[in-house]
Amino acid sequence: MKTISCLFFRSALLVAVLGLGVGCAKPPNDAQVTSEIQTKLGADSGLQNKQLTVQAANGTVTLSGTVDTDAEREVAARYAASAPGVKQVINNLQVAPMAASAESVPAPAVVTPPATSPAKAEKPSPAAKKHQRPSQDASNQMARSAPPTEQSAPPATGAPPAQTAPQEASAPPPPPEPQKVTIPSGASLAVRLVDTIDSATAQTGDTFHATLDVPVAVDGDVVIPAHYDVDGHIVNAQASGKFAGRALLELQLDRVKVGERWYNIQTDHFKQETGSRGKNTAEKVGGGAIAGAILGGIFGGGKGAAIGSVAGAGAGGGVQPASKTPDIKLSSEKILTFTLQAPVTIVPTTKPAREGKKLEPSTQQ
Repeated sequence: MKTISCLFFRSALLVAVLGLGVGCAKPPNDAQVTSEIQTKLGADSGLQNKQLTVQAANGTVTLSGTVDTDAEREVAARYAASAPGVKQVINNLQVAPMAASAESVPAPAVVTPPATSPAKAEKPSPAAKKHQRPSQDASNQMARSAPPTEQSAPPATGAPPAQTAPQEASAPPPPPEPQKVTIPSGASLAVRLVDTIDSATAQTGDTFHATLDVPVAVDGDVVIPAHYDVDGHIVNAQASGKFAGRALLELQLDRVKVGERWYNIQTDHFKQETGSRGKNTAEKVGGGAIAGAILGGIFGGGKGAAIGSVAGAGAGGGVQPASKTPDIKLSSEKILTFTLQAPVTIVPTTKPAREGKKLEPSTQQ
C-alpha cells in the first residue's frame, strides 16, 4: 500500500512539474524569430553572401533582398517558415535578372577530337640498307651543303584549347543610378546661425556656420530635412566707428550638406546696416514674413506656409536696435532667410541630420 501511494505521489509531482514548464514557456518574440531566421540563412552556403533582410511582426515574417535563382528564393522561404513562432511568410525576394538570363542560356558544348598518335616509321631491312647506303650518303652530303631552312611548326596535339566561361553571367548587376532632384532658383532657405557675428569684429571673407531651420521641399516632397549644416561667408563688414557711425553686415550662403555630401549654392545677400542717427535697418525687415510664406508654399502649402511665415518673421524682425549699441550683432540661434539665385541639383535624402551633432558657436574675430 505504501509503495502504491509513493508511486502515485511521484507521478502527480512529475505531472505538476511538466505543467509548470509548459505554462511558463512563452512563444519567441519578434527579435528572436528574426535572429533564428538570419542564422539559418547565414548557415546556407548559397545564401550567406546575399544581402537579405528579415522582418518579423507578430508571427508574420517578411523577406526582402536579391537572390540569384528561384531555387534560392524557395529555400529562404522554407527557412523562414520552419522557425518557431512563424505563422505566415511574405516572400518579397527578387531574382537578379542577369543571373536568371544566364541560367536560360545553355553552355557551349566542348567537343574533344580524338588524339592522334604519330605513325611509326617502318624500319628498313638490312638488305634495303645495303642498296640505299650510297644514295643516303649523297643525300646527307647535299643536306650539309644546303642552307638551313626554317623549322616547321610542331604538329598540333589532340588537346583542345581551354575555353573560358562567360564572365557576363557571373557579374552582378550594376547598382541603380541615384535619383536626382533640382531645387529651382527662387527657393527660400531659412537658416539658424550657429556662430555669433558682430560687425565690430567681423572681417570681410570670414566664414560662418548655420543649420537649416526648416526642411527644403520640391513639389511637396522634402528633399533636405531640417538641421543639416550650412556654411556661408561675410561679403562685407563695417564697424560703426569706421564710417561716420554706421555699422554694416552683409552675408551670403556658400554650400549646404545633404546626407554625406556638400553642394555649392548661390544665394542673395542678407544685408543689415545702421544709420548715423541711430536708425537700424535691414533689407530683409518687413519682407521676412512674405519670404517665409513663399518658403512655406514650396513646402506644400497649408501648415508649411504657416511655418515658413513664422520663420520669415523671425528672420526679418530679430534686429537689435542701434540705440543700445552702434554695432550690429547677430547672435547664435538667430534665424535668417536667403533666396537661391541659381538652381542646384542634389541627391535627395530622407535621413535626418545626425542627432546630438551641434557645432560649437564661435564669435567672428
